[in-house]
Amino acid sequence: MPIDRAKLIDFTQRLVRIQSVNRPEEGLNEGPAADLVAEQMRSFGWAVSVEEAAPGRPNVIAVIEGSGPGRTLMFEGHTDVVTEGDPAAWSHDPFGGEIVAGRLYGRGSADMKSGVAAMLFAGAALAEEGFPGRLVIAALVDEEEMMLGVKDFVRRGHGAGIDGAIVCEPEDGEVCIAQKGALRIRIDSAGQMAHGAMPQHGRNPIPPLAAFVEACIRIQDRLQSEHGEDALLGRPYVTPTVFLAGTPEQLNVIPAEASLFIDVRTTGADQHAEVLDLLESACAEGGLKLTVIDDRPATSTPMEHPLVVAVAAAHRAVHGVDCRYGGVPGSTDGTILVRDAGIPIVTYGPGGKWIAHQVDEYVEVEDVVRAAEVYVEAARRFLSRGIEASSSRV
Repeated sequence: MPIDRAKLIDFTQRLVRIQSVNRPEEGLNEGPAADLVAEQMRSFGWAVSVEEAAPGRPNVIAVIEGSGPGRTLMFEGHTDVVTEGDPAAWSHDPFGGEIVAGRLYGRGSADMKSGVAAMLFAGAALAEEGFPGRLVIAALVDEEEMMLGVKDFVRRGHGAGIDGAIVCEPEDGEVCIAQKGALRIRIDSAGQMAHGAMPQHGRNPIPPLAAFVEACIRIQDRLQSEHGEDALLGRPYVTPTVFLAGTPEQLNVIPAEASLFIDVRTTGADQHAEVLDLLESACAEGGLKLTVIDDRPATSTPMEHPLVVAVAAAHRAVHGVDCRYGGVPGSTDGTILVRDAGIPIVTYGPGGKWIAHQVDEYVEVEDVVRAAEVYVEAARRFLSRGIEASSSRV
């Protein structure tokens, strides 16, 4: 059953036009995008579950039963997008879904509403032609922040029995079999408020954090020196991202407290304990408090795993050339699928690997169609091989 190209691209445009940024103060979240996904799923005749991972933030899940025994394959994507920033900086309306010279523009066009659309229409084509086993298609919330959607998905037991998942994020045609780990860390410094002209009567919490930033650079240098550059993931990084202290309106006041937030990216699952030990030691030297906000390990799926083999073969069948293997420079919902449910993953989807979160984000229309075709072919190969596996277990 061929992919319905026109309906796929129309749906992608409609999805991009929904402003599914999580800005509750403006009444914005994934709800309307989830509604559209659920409506499209129901139009295919699927039974749909809509479950709130947080108030007003629903996951949308469909389970499609095949014609006989076999493996269970999951297609996974997220409905939230990051902020568009200043709309005036865009050459195209960030929520216009315009197609110009074969490119579909808009926030989330690559990351990752085109991937969500492609997986839905791939599921429809598979359901129409028939397949063994089972398909789980999940469009989840909050991937860009704390991954509440996939955590809720796993907590409700939906990961049970899934043999493999294709995370449909934009990877520029690479079959990504690894992804970096992430540690989100908060460092707090306690001080004592005082007049800026009389600092001797207080305790400034900012200098210890400034020294800690220097420690982050040293720790990063050490990690990179000891672990080198991973062939798929590159180097580990320790990056200060947010500094909070005082207010601009009170330039003459030493604040009572200050905080620093750090984004750590690792290239091996065993690095997190090492990184935390180094950061804790630096905190102890400065009298600082460390809190781990989130801990997502690096993941790796063996190249010989049936899911990797199926996706690589599908890419070759659709594109006529062998795939490139790669790694995800960030982390995806797949991190949680691996960590909390033990589900092997491959990350593969339409859109450039480095275009996410940028002004004038776009996806090539042809990439969306080709990705859907690869998903169909990968599912055929993975699920049909599952017949043998299922039979051997009887």
